Amino acid sequence: MPKTVVLIGTLDTKGPEIAYLRNRCRDLGLETLVIDSGILSGPLDIEPDFSQEVVAEAAGSTIDALRNAGSRGAAVHEMMQGVRKITLDLYAENRLHGVACLGGAEGAVMGAYAMQALPVGVPKLLATPIASGKRHFGPLIGLRDVMVIHSIIDILGLNPISRTIFDNMAAALAGMAEHGHVIDLDTGERYVAVTMLGNTTKAVMAAKERLAQDGFEAIIFHSNGVGGPAMEELAGQGLFSGVIDFTTDELADELVGGFHNGGPDRLRVIGRLGLPQVVVPGCIDFTVHGPPDAIPENLRGRPVYTHNPVFTLVRTLKPEMAELGHRFAQRLNEAAGPVKIAYPTQGLSIPSYPPDGVFWDPEADAAFMATLRSELRADIPILEYERHVNDPTFGIEAAELFLEMSNTQAAQS
Repeated sequence: MPKTVVLIGTLDTKGPEIAYLRNRCRDLGLETLVIDSGILSGPLDIEPDFSQEVVAEAAGSTIDALRNAGSRGAAVHEMMQGVRKITLDLYAENRLHGVACLGGAEGAVMGAYAMQALPVGVPKLLATPIASGKRHFGPLIGLRDVMVIHSIIDILGLNPISRTIFDNMAAALAGMAEHGHVIDLDTGERYVAVTMLGNTTKAVMAAKERLAQDGFEAIIFHSNGVGGPAMEELAGQGLFSGVIDFTTDELADELVGGFHNGGPDRLRVIGRLGLPQVVVPGCIDFTVHGPPDAIPENLRGRPVYTHNPVFTLVRTLKPEMAELGHRFAQRLNEAAGPVKIAYPTQGLSIPSYPPDGVFWDPEADAAFMATLRSELRADIPILEYERHVNDPTFGIEAAELFLEMSNTQAAQS
């Protein structure tokens, strides 16, 4: 049975381009369904399967009302809802095996919003001219496996550049629809989610090996403001037996304003789910920013560490560390499942080591621990280890702590 791909675009401006992509997909044996996310006027040179009017109705409105919404942003917001609803309905009906979007700014965001509602593994391709430069990619990718393609030129007209991009998109859709697969959340395997950065890689690698010895497979998330929330979302879908939250820097970036902001629910979700978790304050002693000349003015003069030419790490100071202790306690106190905290006393990141690491600041770290101890629930233990956070031995010890929790939980069930 032929696979069906859904194509999303503002057909009032990009009708010929979507029509070309549709035809190339058909040439490769795919069925197609076209959703018109345009607002301004009717479609150009193509008849959609789902018109603007149908999309607006799916959003609980009408196209006339959206055209008179008072701002383009308000209209786009409503159309996003309609496009997402139709996309999800098609997936539920097994009429969607892949999705692609051609869009500028608003068109790309509307298509991406629909893609981000689909499970991991469903092919998702998005071509847009805003896929390069100093842009925020969160609205395009979110927490999903959206494949973003730089269209190089604006999506207006068919020429050697655009045809090449669109031809390759069709080929990718055909290949993925035929040979790819959606994530299987019911494999029977025992998975443990673990958070990591380059500053904790050696320790996490050791933890992964130790977990494997007891039949657990570690799934590693890059704690970069997206990895932590993605881990928590997948945990909510039942993928994990528990969590070793080894690298919790996303709370520091939320507080200070760094790139790795994990949001206000970070460190809450796993506890709400009741999953066992080992929590390590790994890398909370810094926040992540751009090159040295791009560090915010209010952070200038602090100890810094050049992680690479693009990212500079900036030390969190004593008052911020105390506030982080408060936030850790506040969020972990909500946990419905077992929690243990593993604290490495010999440094929380690679630049922090005694006696002269550039981030070594025992007073600041002590402020974190003092607040945490005073505000944390009495039944949540804090275990100290005379290790550096990136010491492989500490990684093994954190894994063994999790295994103890898991065995205890199994014996009680």
